[in-house]
Amino acid sequence: MEDFIVSARKYRPDTFQTVVGQASTSSTLKNAISSKQLAHAYLFCGPRGVGKTTCARIFAKTINCQNLGDDTEACNECESCKAFNENRSYNIHELDAASNNSVEDIRTLTDQVRIPPQLGDYSVYIIDEVHMLSQAAFNAFLKTLEEPPKHALFILATTEKHKILPTILSRCQIFDFNRITINDTINHLGYVAKSEGVEIEQEALNVIAQKADGAMRDALSIFDQIVSCCGKKINYQEVIANLNVLDYDYYFRLVEHFLKHDIPASLILFNEVINKGFDGHHFITGLSNHLRDLLVCKDEVTIQLLEVGGDIKERYKQQAAGCEQVFLIESLKIANECDIQYKASKNKRLLVEIALMKIAQLDLKKKIVDTSDILEAIFSTLPAAKQATPKPAPKKEVPKAAPAPKAQQPLPSIKPSVGGSRRRPSGATSSSGLIKNALTGSNNDDDSEEVATPSYGLQEEMNESFTQEEMEKLWKSYLAKLDSRPALKAAMHNTPKLSGTSVLELEVNSKIADEEITKIKPELLGWLKRKLKNSHIELNTTIVEITHIDGQPMTETQMMNEMKAKNPNLLKLIKAFDLDLEG
Repeated sequence: MEDFIVSARKYRPDTFQTVVGQASTSSTLKNAISSKQLAHAYLFCGPRGVGKTTCARIFAKTINCQNLGDDTEACNECESCKAFNENRSYNIHELDAASNNSVEDIRTLTDQVRIPPQLGDYSVYIIDEVHMLSQAAFNAFLKTLEEPPKHALFILATTEKHKILPTILSRCQIFDFNRITINDTINHLGYVAKSEGVEIEQEALNVIAQKADGAMRDALSIFDQIVSCCGKKINYQEVIANLNVLDYDYYFRLVEHFLKHDIPASLILFNEVINKGFDGHHFITGLSNHLRDLLVCKDEVTIQLLEVGGDIKERYKQQAAGCEQVFLIESLKIANECDIQYKASKNKRLLVEIALMKIAQLDLKKKIVDTSDILEAIFSTLPAAKQATPKPAPKKEVPKAAPAPKAQQPLPSIKPSVGGSRRRPSGATSSSGLIKNALTGSNNDDDSEEVATPSYGLQEEMNESFTQEEMEKLWKSYLAKLDSRPALKAAMHNTPKLSGTSVLELEVNSKIADEEITKIKPELLGWLKRKLKNSHIELNTTIVEITHIDGQPMTETQMMNEMKAKNPNLLKLIKAFDLDLEG
């Protein structure tokens, strides 16, 4: 039976040219060899499985090669290279600092350093996981590391450079190794698969590369595991099933549900993921990664940050084209908050579900939070409601938000009933009744033929100029329709003055009159903007104290008599509702 060698050992690079993903480091080391400017101590640091020890071994082999090629690569034919390839070289000494971290171990090493090499020019000492040395061992090693014999060369390797003493760092040339990119990992795995006669889909290689997280050794170990499970023909579904990886398709479908504001479908999909045995935390972190990948696809400059390949990359581009950048950024914030709060939450599933519901409502054009927001949303859209065609605008559903209305009905344009001292007859519309009418579609406005269903989309920009006379004519026209609302009509009896190009300045006689006008200001402004075809009209009210003819302030009784004289309807109002306005 043929002995099996794991791929991480079988395909371990033996020349600088075959090192994957560390081109800059390999180039620097080769230049140092060719120019014969070798330091006595090097520190290789970086994540696990990226080639630190491998590069150290290749470097040790190359500096002792007796027939270096023009490309500064070992010849693999001289006695030194053969001894290295057969693991019998006495010029290379490897020490695992994780298990040999005492002062005695370092003293043994310093005694061994004095012995010159039997073959070649250098004795190379590779100390792996050097950060595991004890404080005393570091101190015992300092003098030897600073002034070793001419033939001795040290290569220290570590994954945690911050744990090494500054006195050690200052004595070494430091090389930082990079995480191996997804594309480099996929290419190398493809080479290994071809060498082993394994047929594997490109998407499957992409999953393995993602799972390895920049470590080539991990990628090759996962590859061996998959081959052992699935044989020589491997597809994408087998890989995600074997590695317990969540399929990309779940996230693509979830984002589609978000864009449709389909909360039930989003929750059902999450339930499906949970039933397959995936952890909620794993799901939400995967969603964050998916949203991040969509975001980087929005710009040609950042698309290079998308570390996927094959057909999946095109699918990301297609879905990113249908997502607004603001939606993706806000979604990422919600997913990140869920990720942070997950461990502390006692109801973890509910936490994730709430995050999904929030994201599903992010793309709504308008959020309705309270009564004032509903009124503002209704009235602020009146200028854009009238279209060239007399046909009514299509109905739009009101998105739900907290606190949401009971039913999603089209919002008709209505006029709010005016508050004040008068009583409301049966069926009159209060602020709560106004909301109810808006949601149920009732409309008691006589001018309803000029009002269309409001839209939450962008309004058409209108900027036509108008004169004081045109504005006064419209103002009187509006007042003529207020016979059934005498208090409001009395409050608006003054005509505003045009200030600038679109600002109306209106003087009112009391705070009550100012409050009455404020209540219907959104409706009034919408009507004026539409009639005058100017989206920038503003209405400012100023309370001016009513004075008598002789310039002295009026008493309350005088003010009431003055109001009765100017507005006979006020007497009718007082009699109809038995009001005591002078007390």
